[in-house]
Amino acid sequence: MLTLDELSVTYRIDGGRKTRADDVPAVRGVSLELAAGEAVGLAGESGSGKSSVALALLRLLPRSAVVGGRVLLDGEDVLTMKWGRLRAVRWSSASIVFQGAQHGLNPVRRIGDQIAEPLLVHKLASGAAAEARVRELLEQVGLPAWRARSYPHELSGGQRQRVMIAMALACSPQLIIADEPTTALDLMVQAQVLTLIRQLIADHGISLLMISHDLSVLADMCDRLAVMYAGRLVEVGPASGEFRHPYSQALAAAFPTVGDPASRLAPRGLAGDPPDPQELPGGCAFHPRCPVALESCASTDVRLRVSGDRAAACVLVGE
Repeated sequence: MLTLDELSVTYRIDGGRKTRADDVPAVRGVSLELAAGEAVGLAGESGSGKSSVALALLRLLPRSAVVGGRVLLDGEDVLTMKWGRLRAVRWSSASIVFQGAQHGLNPVRRIGDQIAEPLLVHKLASGAAAEARVRELLEQVGLPAWRARSYPHELSGGQRQRVMIAMALACSPQLIIADEPTTALDLMVQAQVLTLIRQLIADHGISLLMISHDLSVLADMCDRLAVMYAGRLVEVGPASGEFRHPYSQALAAAFPTVGDPASRLAPRGLAGDPPDPQELPGGCAFHPRCPVALESCASTDVRLRVSGDRAAACVLVGE
C-alpha cells in the first residue's frame, strides 16, 4: 500500500534556491513499507522527524522543504505526481488526521459543510446524497447527525477530533495518516478516540500510519512499530516484544508503570536532548547519549540491521 524509499526532507532556512550548509536535514533516508490493512506506528522524541515524514507523504510541506527519495502510494510516486493527480489522490486514496483539530477546521464554516467538501471536490456525492453521507459519517464517529449544523467552537476537543476522523473517512481512503491525533485530549477522551480509530480501521480494512511519542498508545493500536531518532529509523519491528536498540529501550522505559511505586518514583528516562539537526555528531547520532556506546560508535554510522523479526541500527545488533 505504501512504500517509503530513502525519503529525505531538508528545510532551507533562508528560503533560497541554492542548498546551504546551515539548512536543516529533518528526515535522512527513511525507508519503510506499509501493507494493505496494516497499522504501523511511528515513534520518537520531538524533533525526530515524525511529522515531516507524515506531511511529505501527501506533499503538504512548506515551500522551504526539499524532498528526496520516493513515496509510492499503491505503486505510484506521490512526489512526482502532477498537481491534478495529487489533488485526486488526497482524501480519496489517502487522508490525514492532524494533531490540532482546532487548527485543522475552518472556524467560520459549519461542520457538515466541511465534511461534505471532499465529497463535492471528488464528485462522489452532491445535494441530498452528500448530506446523507455526512449524517452517516457523524454517526460512525459517535456524534449526533444534528451536529452537522454546529461550528467548530461549539464542540469540545474530543468532538472536534471526531469530526477530523469523519472528514478523513469521507471518501473511503485506503490509507489514513494520524499525526498525534490525541495529544491535546484528556486521558478519558483520548481512550475513546483511540477505541474509535481502532474500530473504524478494522471495520473498513484501512491501512493506518499513526505517529505519536507515546509508545504505549502505538503498541496498543499498531501491528508494527518504527522508531525514529535524529531523522532516521533506528528500529522497526513487531509492536509486541522487546526492543533491541538502546534508544528504543530508553524511550520505552521513560513511561512510568501505573501501580508500580519504583517506576513512578524513579522513572528511567534518558539524559540530554536530541542533537541539533544542523550539528549532528559523527558516526551514530545517538552515541553521545547512549549508555552502552562503544568507541567505534563515534565514527561508525550503522544503518538498519535485520536480526530475527526486527531491524535495528546499532553495532550491538548482529546481522
